[in-house]
Amino acid sequence: MGVTDSMRHQRELLRQAGVTLQGRAITLWEVSPGGTVAPLASTGPTPPDHAAQLDLDATLRGWGAPVIVGSRWIGCQLDNGGRWCVAPVRTRPPEPPPGGLERRSPARLILELTGLCVGVIEATAGDGKRLPPAEAAWQHARQPSVIAHEVGNHLTVAGGNLDFGIMAVRAARSLDPGFRAQLLEDLMHAAQGIEQATDYLRSIQDRSRLAFEGVARFDLAAVIRSCVTLESPLARKRGVAVSCESEVDTAYLSGDSNALYQVVTNLIRNAVDASQEHQGLVLVTLVRTGEKLQLSVRDRGVGIAPEHLDRIFAAGFTTKPPGAGSGMGLAVVREIIEHMFGGTVQVESKPGEGSTFTLVLPIPPQRRGA
Repeated sequence: MGVTDSMRHQRELLRQAGVTLQGRAITLWEVSPGGTVAPLASTGPTPPDHAAQLDLDATLRGWGAPVIVGSRWIGCQLDNGGRWCVAPVRTRPPEPPPGGLERRSPARLILELTGLCVGVIEATAGDGKRLPPAEAAWQHARQPSVIAHEVGNHLTVAGGNLDFGIMAVRAARSLDPGFRAQLLEDLMHAAQGIEQATDYLRSIQDRSRLAFEGVARFDLAAVIRSCVTLESPLARKRGVAVSCESEVDTAYLSGDSNALYQVVTNLIRNAVDASQEHQGLVLVTLVRTGEKLQLSVRDRGVGIAPEHLDRIFAAGFTTKPPGAGSGMGLAVVREIIEHMFGGTVQVESKPGEGSTFTLVLPIPPQRRGA
């Protein structure tokens, strides 16, 4: 399917969506590198005039969703009062609503399906031999997930056989008691190692699945658990334990989940670095307070000098030795949290007692009526 055919099919999808929505004008937009919203096609009036009535940036930020350059959106005006309904163009359906309770309006669902169809057409356009960049990146990201799945299957079988062996040793009465006890201890250590390796592989699968989804709804609690699992082995080698405590099972945000992985991983690694001399515990916690989530990473390490607290988020500032840090990590953390998720970053620290970094993240409002 060539480019011309792709555009023709997209316009037909927009037309059909407009008919389904009682003749409303449907517009397809793309966010340009300059951050402006450029209309690509419309079933109504001239696209520039039609699109000028919609402040897409304000609309998305009202949901807590960022505007990403290159992203595409489909929308229509619901009434003469200025209410709009928009949906993203994507190649895979979104995650199911929390608790299975559907809050999206019929208009929103129609636009969601239209955006999905447009995305699939874009992904399959061409000679079929070359994937679009985003899809190619996603296919690349799937490879670690596939490997983790295959290795995980073998580890599961090995763990099952090991459990049978442990039961057999426990039931055996002909073994020397001392030898039997030592053998059981060794087997239990092996079983624990297999369990830890399996958890690690599951986290790789979770990370690969979310890494290239871009702007989407995702579970922050799952991201935190994966980060802790992935960072724990390296931290243990440095004499530091990493633990996770969460008061909520699921906590959905809207945005780039890979960016949150980057933030949490950065904070954990900084905490581990600060804890090496003390070999203490790095604790990651997640709590909900009203309509906000508080994600904290706490260590009992060297702490931060008071004169440095106002500068630690500045790009290029670092207290690490030359070559040990770029000074960009915390600057990136603040940039992502404030501009992508509309949150804040707070820090409390005392020299010799450790530091606590707290991310306050607003929970996106539920979409009602649109």
